[in-house]
Amino acid sequence: MTIPPLSSEARPGLAPGVRLAFDKARDQWVVLAPERVLVPDETALEILQRCNGTRQLDDIINELASAYSADRSEIEHDVRDLLASLIEKRIVIA
Repeated sequence: MTIPPLSSEARPGLAPGVRLAFDKARDQWVVLAPERVLVPDETALEILQRCNGTRQLDDIINELASAYSADRSEIEHDVRDLLASLIEKRIVIA
């Protein structure tokens, strides 16, 4: 399935029935989705914590680029790739 590119104004958020939670037993953050648990890496977690359905994609990218003093275009590429993958897996909606 091909996912159309997200617009800069898209407001990504977790899909219905999906939530981000801290798992005390694992001592780490997890994404809880119907019939599956995903363990995001540090980068994915930083992105997912900002995807609340109200913030625009452009703002998320700018914030991450600023927080990590990183090249915005590199951050944008990484964020868009991750979100496209999570949209395909029905973890994130935009």
